[in-house]
Amino acid sequence: MLEAMTVEPRRARTDPHSVLVGRLFQLLADPTRVRIVELLLEGEKNVTVLVEALAAPQGRVSAHLACLTWCGFVQTRREGKFVYYRITDERVRRLVHLAHLLLADHDEAVACCGCLSSPDA
Repeated sequence: MLEAMTVEPRRARTDPHSVLVGRLFQLLADPTRVRIVELLLEGEKNVTVLVEALAAPQGRVSAHLACLTWCGFVQTRREGKFVYYRITDERVRRLVHLAHLLLADHDEAVACCGCLSSPDA
């Protein structure tokens, strides 16, 4: 008599590059970080200016800036007691511009997509 064969379920093999691309999009998945990037694309700013523009707590803005800096999207420049943040990589500008172009055609679908978490969640 044949023994019952146990078949292990298939596990998806995640490509390491796909994981990194996913993390890149996670970096821009937060609306506050996106807005910071958009503001910095207008020119360099310090935390005080960003806090006022975002109407967000300084600690939260600083945490987002730290994330964006760590990941290489934002660079800093110190002048006296102030640290100024800027975006120097033109690809970031193109990435944000491309996102705006895509949303011009797909904004309603993206807004209603049930697979995506709400930015307010």
